[in-house]
Amino acid sequence: MKTYYNLINQLEQNLVTLENQNSDIRYKSEQGIKLIKATLHQIMPLVIDKTFETPELEIEFFKIIKPQIFSKLIFYVKRFNIESKRPRGSNKEQAKYLNGHIKKLQNFFNNNLEFYNYYKVGATYLDHQYFIRDQMDIRLNIEAYHFFTDKQFSTSHDSTVSTVLAHDALIIYLKDEINKLITTNTMETIINPFHQDSELHWTGRYVEIVELAYALYATGKINNGNIDIKSVVLAVQKMFNIDNDNYYNTFTEVRSRKINPTKFIDLLKDSLQKYIDNLDDLNKK
Repeated sequence: MKTYYNLINQLEQNLVTLENQNSDIRYKSEQGIKLIKATLHQIMPLVIDKTFETPELEIEFFKIIKPQIFSKLIFYVKRFNIESKRPRGSNKEQAKYLNGHIKKLQNFFNNNLEFYNYYKVGATYLDHQYFIRDQMDIRLNIEAYHFFTDKQFSTSHDSTVSTVLAHDALIIYLKDEINKLITTNTMETIINPFHQDSELHWTGRYVEIVELAYALYATGKINNGNIDIKSVVLAVQKMFNIDNDNYYNTFTEVRSRKINPTKFIDLLKDSLQKYIDNLDDLNKK
């Protein structure tokens, strides 16, 4: 099983690198699909015509291992299709479109409620029927057409688990996209109501502004926490006339500090305390 988990870890690292690229979401989806298919092609020969040592190992593969990979394929394919047809109209129109897809994804859970509850509570009493090959019962899952064409790499419910995981991830993605649309309108109103440039200019280091933006984001005090880090960073940068999209790699530098990762935030605290102390001293005179 170690080989399978190593391949999953490598795939996840490659996908994280891909997602951190400042590229079109459709391009990233296409490249993600290629990476996932390559991983599946590595794993399939190891499983097809293979007899697992124990039923428990076979269940582990089809209930846990394969869905970790196949769910990502479903996610990227569906994300590509959703983004390809996303309207180019107003933020309101886009939000309505994305909400429509959330409802469609949630319908899957409603239509598979019994199995969804079984899987989510961690039940195991039907695992030998759901996740062992050649245990297909047409009454258990009438939509498992794939099983009839690829019996050696499928069970009656491994694709259902994959779909559950993919839809969970897609709903999170779509809600985040909707929040971005709402945030964009809000930020434009607050920061740039008259389309004027700020007269403030940051004269410190870029890493300091990134540390500040992440600190503000981490408090959850902006929009009750319903905002993504990119929107916070862009808002702070706009305020100080900064044009830089390297915030993710810069924050990696902050995280990698062995001593005092919150250097600038600590400076803010010390500076404010010194300012207050000086005012108190002046008032005493």
